Amino acid sequence: MSTARTYEVRTHGCQMNVHDSERLSGLLEDAGYVAVADGDQADVVVFNTCAVRENADNKLYGNLGHLAPVKAKRPGMQIAVGGCLAQKDRSTITEKAPWVDVVFGTHNIGSLPVLLERARVAEEAQVEILESLEVFPSTLPTKRESAYAAWVSISVGCNNTCTFCIVPSLRGKEKDRRPGEILAEIEALVAEGVSEVTLLGQNVNTYGVEFGDKLAFGKLLRACGDIEGLERVRFTSPHPSSFTDDVIAAMAETPNVMPQLHMPLQSGSDKVLRDMRRSYRAERYLGIIDRVRTAMPDAAITTDIIVGFPGETEEDFEATLEVVRRSRFSTAFTFQYSKRPGTPAAELPDQVDRAVVQERYERLVALVQEIAWEENRAFEGQVVEVMVAEGEGRKDAATHRLSGRARDNRLVHFTPVDESGATVEVRPGDVAEVRVTYGSPTYLVADGAVVSIRRTRSGDAWENRTAPRPAGVGLGMPTVGVPAPLPDAPACG
Repeated sequence: MSTARTYEVRTHGCQMNVHDSERLSGLLEDAGYVAVADGDQADVVVFNTCAVRENADNKLYGNLGHLAPVKAKRPGMQIAVGGCLAQKDRSTITEKAPWVDVVFGTHNIGSLPVLLERARVAEEAQVEILESLEVFPSTLPTKRESAYAAWVSISVGCNNTCTFCIVPSLRGKEKDRRPGEILAEIEALVAEGVSEVTLLGQNVNTYGVEFGDKLAFGKLLRACGDIEGLERVRFTSPHPSSFTDDVIAAMAETPNVMPQLHMPLQSGSDKVLRDMRRSYRAERYLGIIDRVRTAMPDAAITTDIIVGFPGETEEDFEATLEVVRRSRFSTAFTFQYSKRPGTPAAELPDQVDRAVVQERYERLVALVQEIAWEENRAFEGQVVEVMVAEGEGRKDAATHRLSGRARDNRLVHFTPVDESGATVEVRPGDVAEVRVTYGSPTYLVADGAVVSIRRTRSGDAWENRTAPRPAGVGLGMPTVGVPAPLPDAPACG
């Protein structure tokens, strides 16, 4: 009896890449591959790459270099490279790493199994890069990792022209799914036990531009509120220039839309924003935050900030710090500017000295953490609702902690013990009310303070997923965990 070939998908980058990797895993399992066991070497290793950060290239080629001797000792092993860096570098990858078998782009992830087989039969590398999307990726098989939460793509691509960003040239112009198709997918997920979805796009609040409805995103949020059994709705990422009051109203008036907003700032300096080709200014950004907090006083707001953009002066940087002080972000994903070949910003004069960038970066991080700590300590003694997560538990010698996300997406670590000291049973997907005992700069802690546990259909679905199942059971539409925004690339928006 032949043994199925094993695979491993290694993901770098943003949430879009994470979701694409779920599809790559689904495609491979649909083609008969099986996920490699922890600690084993896979027969097929797939790199799903990012091109946003300067070290993306070094990270990829370093990993490929480590695999070269491994592959030389394993006849039949294959290596594939996809994602944004593959779309950008194309044949350069096989020139620098001739042991790579397949290179595929952002528009043709569905081709991976065929390309692997073609490379095996032809015994030569296969490079296939499409210039535009032919099939919306949501039609592809998907292997999702969680039984209670799911990414749902509403669009792909981006129509913005930010001077620092290479994504539009790699992901293409915005393509929108029709609302009925999106809602049908969500309803199917909820029927399987999903209780939380995150609507995903490069710029979610321009959703509808392709079919001529500027109010489509707010309408979509309200329509999600009509789906019975859907407890939590999130979205990422919006662009401040196209953020409209109808979306704020939809967030505030739709009970299952969470009081959370991730809205990239990038800079608090109007001069730098102009140079970045960001079509808003600091006061407009702050005005959106004010209106969100007026409508939802408990909303947590997070952001992305770039330090050291070409031409950034100390005055510009101080303007960013001032916006951070006024915004009081619950967290910020901070990045040192990376010069990316092919972007207009790479050709700008007055590139900032790296030592200056590092010093400003450290000051920004210190301020962000100071504010976040103050905001999180204000939760001490309060009861928060947590949807229990998979894979985020913490263990140490003294205690076993589970983890989950509060309604505003704050990470909460808690011990499954109630206030009387009794252990409580809780499953991923269940909802716990816990009393916060400590607020750190990056998470909340609730030790021995579980107030209540609500067993959910999502917890049942997780229990069913973890039970042994017969061989040959199809993938269907299993669901995916929703992590916090990934820190190795800024969210696009």
